[in-house]
Amino acid sequence: MKIILSTNNIEAYLKADDVIDHKSGIITELADSLWEKNGGGIGYIRAAYEFVRDNISHSADINEDIITCTASEVLKAGHGICFAKAHLFAALLRCKGIPSGFCYQKLILDDETAPVLVYHGLNGVYIGELNKWIRLDPRGNKQGVNAQFSVEKEQLAFPVRPEMGEEDGFTVYPDPDSKILSKLRKNRTRTELWNDLPSELGYSM
Repeated sequence: MKIILSTNNIEAYLKADDVIDHKSGIITELADSLWEKNGGGIGYIRAAYEFVRDNISHSADINEDIITCTASEVLKAGHGICFAKAHLFAALLRCKGIPSGFCYQKLILDDETAPVLVYHGLNGVYIGELNKWIRLDPRGNKQGVNAQFSVEKEQLAFPVRPEMGEEDGFTVYPDPDSKILSKLRKNRTRTELWNDLPSELGYSM
């Protein structure tokens, strides 16, 4: 597995904007707390990852219909779908000067009830102590999903099955995909979004 950066401009993986709003007070307060308890570097990255994975619910897992998108919205609401949770995780890392971005996989939504290919979002994270990029998936664990923090052996939320038409994405993008953001902003509820999930990206995988 080789992770690819879509740009060599490392500053692009640190910037704040209206979605990755890591200068928001609610983000900086949490980041400071996690930093104080866990130190910097790998310890902080792991703490931020596990916070988003375990303390921010996946909206579908709790049957929450409100859509969240920006990092601060996700933190305030306490839930989000995979893309939204990835926005929050990236914001917590960028808040402390840790480069991070976004990766995408194309997966079957549900083998039995919804055998359609849609996109799933996760994060690419730079580990400064090891001078390497890794992928981490803060989607949230449940029965059949067991994503873990590891700097050696990747353990993401879902296996990718090329024989089923699924695709893995190893490129780390500095910005959330434009078409995914459009879906999050256009649909008023998760019920609507579930009938309009992203099946293509603005980016080329």
